[in-house]
Amino acid sequence: MSQAISVTVLTKNSQQHLAQCLHALHRFAEVLVLDNGSTDETLAIAARFANVRIVEHAFLGFGPMKNLAAQHATHPWVLSIDSDEVLSSELTEEILQLDLRDTHKVYSFLRHNFYGKKHIKACGWDNDYVLRLYHKGTTRFADLPVHEYIQTDGLQIHTLQGTMDHFSFNSISQLIAKMDHYTTLFAQEKRFHKSSSPAKSYFKWAFSLFRNYVLQRGFLYGYEGMAISFSNANGTFYKYMKLHEENQRLGISLIITTYNWKEALATVLKSAFRQSELPREIIVADDGSRDDTRALIESMAKESPVPLLHSWQEDIGFRAAESRNRAIAMATGEYVVIIDGDMVLHPDFLKGHRRAARKGYFTQGKRVLLSPELSQDLINRGPAPFSPFSAGITNRFNATNSPFLSRLFSKDKTGIASIKSCNMSFWMEDIIRVNGFNEDFVGWGREDSEFAVRLLNSGTKRQNLAFGGVAYHLHHQENSRQSLPANDTILEKAITDKSTFCPNGIGKHLPN
Repeated sequence: MSQAISVTVLTKNSQQHLAQCLHALHRFAEVLVLDNGSTDETLAIAARFANVRIVEHAFLGFGPMKNLAAQHATHPWVLSIDSDEVLSSELTEEILQLDLRDTHKVYSFLRHNFYGKKHIKACGWDNDYVLRLYHKGTTRFADLPVHEYIQTDGLQIHTLQGTMDHFSFNSISQLIAKMDHYTTLFAQEKRFHKSSSPAKSYFKWAFSLFRNYVLQRGFLYGYEGMAISFSNANGTFYKYMKLHEENQRLGISLIITTYNWKEALATVLKSAFRQSELPREIIVADDGSRDDTRALIESMAKESPVPLLHSWQEDIGFRAAESRNRAIAMATGEYVVIIDGDMVLHPDFLKGHRRAARKGYFTQGKRVLLSPELSQDLINRGPAPFSPFSAGITNRFNATNSPFLSRLFSKDKTGIASIKSCNMSFWMEDIIRVNGFNEDFVGWGREDSEFAVRLLNSGTKRQNLAFGGVAYHLHHQENSRQSLPANDTILEKAITDKSTFCPNGIGKHLPN
């Protein structure tokens, strides 16, 4: 039965235990060593074993690397072993005697974890059953950079009797090095998927230490138990602190649509310049304004704290979809916030959108409506935030900026009711996936709703941002609604067809 199994081993500077690991695998016909840049004797050691085949590749994350190793493996059954793990002879014999005709079975076995030469049965290192033998035509590892696992939906898990020794660490230095590496991978993986804070990091550290050292009996294993308990706790602290830092870093491109209202645009741009968290760039999406708008942008670019770019298209009618696509195609940020050129921003507007940003979601913000008199006053004197009790505003709750209330009341929402592109944000990757705004829309209305339909149909979820992302809408006469019947038809077709992509979109404006 050994001919049906390939063993895969990931390596990088694994010379300490690799010979022992490979010697325990000598009865298997093929051992595939996938190395990602060893500079010690790892490759020389691996080359000494006749059943070992070496493949070299840059590191992609543990899940992707293990799947890549399986692709290189000759046999359909794959036994995934780490370079510091050693199979017992009993486990080897048990595996080689398995009847492997049922490809919907996967196999696990008990792993004994060592610190130096001491077998540790505490700190969460006991009862460590690992799933490692699978049929690569049936399942694979999840493509996670760390904490990868074999996917088992619809499969039967069988536990073997044999055991494997895992020589985890020999020193405090190894604990610290691995902790630093794994916490970085965790933060990168969970970035904008999971929230964190310094307080959360501290409480998780305290609980982890108590659990490992007291509840899981680390105190029974001398200094090794203490070292492992503190390392696990510190790893928990640092992975959430690193995640907190990662969630602060977001390259935002701010897109501002405009058409022949330079006075309002000047006020909006000034409010963008005064953001507590500046965007990477500001791009004015101009639907064919006169030269005085261009002159204004060129003048204000000299005082802008970030690059201020001008995307202009010929004035041949209301074409907001194409105007936005052209501007987004110029953007370099991973996250795009879109506002209209009549939306004056609260100083924490972009901070609110950054706090709300989550992978797999687009965000619908709100607006504070201003009276004609207050709008003109704001244009005359420049941007200034209002309280919910200021005279001349409606939608008063929308004028409240509170991170605490925002976390409580911002919520997921289904459907496209109240979609308004005057205050919305998206991940660039989601925009590209659905091909941006549909340029079949000409005239006012519905291009934002149809865009949202395709995002939702493609699996991107919607969240409404409350008490954050505050913006004040300057009063003006409404645009003509004469194009609504034709635009409603395009929208209804997208809904009926469950569209996820529009042919006439942003793709034609992108460099590649």
